[in-house]
Amino acid sequence: SQVREKESVLILQVKMNASLIIDIAQFVGALAALIIIHELGHFTAARLLGVEVEEFGLGFPPRAVTLFQAGGTRYSLNWLPLGGFVRLKGENDPDVPGGFATANPWTRFAILSAGPFANLLVGVVLYAMIINRLGAPVPDQVQVIEVVPGSPAEQAGLLPGDLIMQVNETEIDGTESIHNAIYDNLGETTQITYLRDGQTETVVLVPRPDPPEGEGAIGIVMSNPTEPVSVIAALPAGVGAVYQHSETLLTFPVKIIQGEMEASEGRLLGFKGMFDVYQAVQETEVEQNIPSGVNVLGFFATLTISFGILNLLPIPALDGGRIVFTLPEIILGRRVPPKYENAIHLVSLALLLMLLLFVNLQDFLNPISLP
Repeated sequence: SQVREKESVLILQVKMNASLIIDIAQFVGALAALIIIHELGHFTAARLLGVEVEEFGLGFPPRAVTLFQAGGTRYSLNWLPLGGFVRLKGENDPDVPGGFATANPWTRFAILSAGPFANLLVGVVLYAMIINRLGAPVPDQVQVIEVVPGSPAEQAGLLPGDLIMQVNETEIDGTESIHNAIYDNLGETTQITYLRDGQTETVVLVPRPDPPEGEGAIGIVMSNPTEPVSVIAALPAGVGAVYQHSETLLTFPVKIIQGEMEASEGRLLGFKGMFDVYQAVQETEVEQNIPSGVNVLGFFATLTISFGILNLLPIPALDGGRIVFTLPEIILGRRVPPKYENAIHLVSLALLLMLLLFVNLQDFLNPISLP
């Protein structure tokens, strides 16, 4: 019996190790894909605008190995696994004919913007895939999602899945209309007409003027029902989701300063921290019976949007910082001397690499605590 018990423990450990290896491989592969997509944005824009690409690298130098060469471009793997790069001809040298530094400012602006734009575009596609799996909300319908035990709604017989059609004489065409109709009748007998299994029924209840904390007047959680939608049809909604996601990221520091959010609610993560979150969202899918892949798609949508927004920030050495240096030339017709621009980017790159090393070290010394 002890032998069988030890064998069972050993088999369980082997399975757990195999699962961990698979998770790591999937995470690294997806993360590398997001980095490659970012660099492909720069690469494609440069090629389309006539600027030669000398090297396409995954990771930062020193170079580990050259994978192959094609079309005048070296494709390489590099030793520092902290991102990727596209090295353009004459990138920092305005004396190289036909190089990046000698290109007009609009060309440089377009090439620099293409990487972050590619990340945001991937975010649109990922959100469209999420909407495809969850269904698109029907904004002019309201469905009961949950009924609070002991509430007027439960006592009246409302159930999750019921479609609310009418409150007294008010036709329901969205969550705002039902909210207003209910709160206009607090403490009064109210008729609610709903649709269940194709049958229309009516119940009577009294909305509570002073409901328990965390509960509404009648005690339901409501939302819009969903309908099937293709990935292509969901793309416009994906654009809206990326816009809202980006707005949340950009306003987060402001909300911390204003005291609307705690600083502990957000922190920079390195590779280990991101992997910890990746494992957590996979477990949550199983525990909360979320459609397969939705949480994982949401996780990588968050990553790619964060990459895009971060790279657009006006920080020297990042795409956004380089874009800022094109603006004086575009607006005023005067260029910042390249030697000064290169020096600023070089110092900033060194500082950014130190920050990346610190953030990654923090993931081990102070692991992220997930709710």
